[in-house]
Amino acid sequence: MNANLMFAVAAGGALGSVARYLSMIAAGAWLGAAFPWGTLIVNALGSALMGLIIEGSALRWNIGPDWRAFLTVGVLGGFTTFSTFSLDVAVLIERNELLNAALYIAASVLASVGALFAAMLLVRQVMA
Repeated sequence: MNANLMFAVAAGGALGSVARYLSMIAAGAWLGAAFPWGTLIVNALGSALMGLIIEGSALRWNIGPDWRAFLTVGVLGGFTTFSTFSLDVAVLIERNELLNAALYIAASVLASVGALFAAMLLVRQVMA
C-alpha cells in the first residue's frame, strides 16, 4: 500500500462527494424533483470526465499515479461510481469483448437494483 495514493484517493473522494451533493441540490432546484435529473446529470458528467482523463492521460498528458488516483478513483469515485462502471464497459468493448460488456451491463444494473430492493424488503421485515 502506498500512503500517498491512499491520501490522494481519500482527498479526491471528499471533494467528489461534496461536488455530487452540491450538484444534486442545484439540479433539484433548477429542474425539480419529479425525475432524478441530478443523478442522471452527475452520472453522465462523471462518465464524460472519466473519458477525458483516461484518454488524455493515455495520449498526451503526463500525470503521475498520485494525480491519476486523485482524479479518477477519488474525485470521480466520490462524484459518481457510474464513471468507473462506464470505464469498465468501455475497456471490455475496446477489447472486443462485446458479450462480456453486455453481460456486465445487465448484471450490474440487475444486481444493484435487485440488491437495493432486497435490502429494503429485509429492513421492512425486520422493522415491522
